[in-house]
Amino acid sequence: MFEKVLYPTDFSEVSLHALRHCLPKLVEQGVKELHLIHVIDITVAEFEAFELEEIYREKLAELAEELKEMGAEVEVIVKIGIPSMEIAETAEENNIDLVVIPSVGENIWRRMFVGSTASNLARATKRPVLLLKYVQKDDKFEFSGDCSEVFKRPLVALDFSECSIKILKTVKEFEELIEGGILLHSVDYGNVDELEHNIEAARKNLEKSAKGIRAKFETEVMVGPASQAIIGMALAKKASMIVIGKKGRNFLKDLILGSTAERVMRDAKMPVLLVPCE
Repeated sequence: MFEKVLYPTDFSEVSLHALRHCLPKLVEQGVKELHLIHVIDITVAEFEAFELEEIYREKLAELAEELKEMGAEVEVIVKIGIPSMEIAETAEENNIDLVVIPSVGENIWRRMFVGSTASNLARATKRPVLLLKYVQKDDKFEFSGDCSEVFKRPLVALDFSECSIKILKTVKEFEELIEGGILLHSVDYGNVDELEHNIEAARKNLEKSAKGIRAKFETEVMVGPASQAIIGMALAKKASMIVIGKKGRNFLKDLILGSTAERVMRDAKMPVLLVPCE
């Protein structure tokens, strides 16, 4: 299991809900160190930022006190700057295994155009990011899943590039928690004459990949746009989360056109584990 987890909080309703109701369940599964961070956005607070630093440090300390009975060591960090960049830098400084951050799935695409911490962090960090997807119902936010079961039945999307090696390596970090998973590849390339050959080659590659994981995985090959195949199969197979690689691409190209990872991050209604492949 991931032993060192970084959790950014902005003290919003969603953030506090995930911290109090989800993080303890993750800690029970093997987290040894929990780093809580709040970044005072310098672009918003400006000159007030330094005056707020001690106030937020005390607020984080209060949250750490709430979590002290979880069994993990809790550290609080307050920084001033651009949130996504400061969080990514902190993850590197502390050799973090996993960054956990909640996001409101229905609004994530809209927020990307004005810059949300969740989507910007996913681009900036070189560490795996687990997005806990929340949905808004009336005036409340609800987590679309069960944090005690997030790692039990992952759908893992592979494209057989070098990125897939990093994805499988990340999956092995929590394979003792997996009760059964799905390895998926979508054939969205080649012409009609090559389709049958590509499907068979993909099936063999998935079977080979499955042998490298101790946990039991079934394999699925689909034809069509990868993002649709991933989300559709995850729903059909009742996956507990989606694991997908995030390749370093041009920021504006991703923002306007959307890579497969961006689309999955935007549209999936379940947790998404993004693995950086740079």
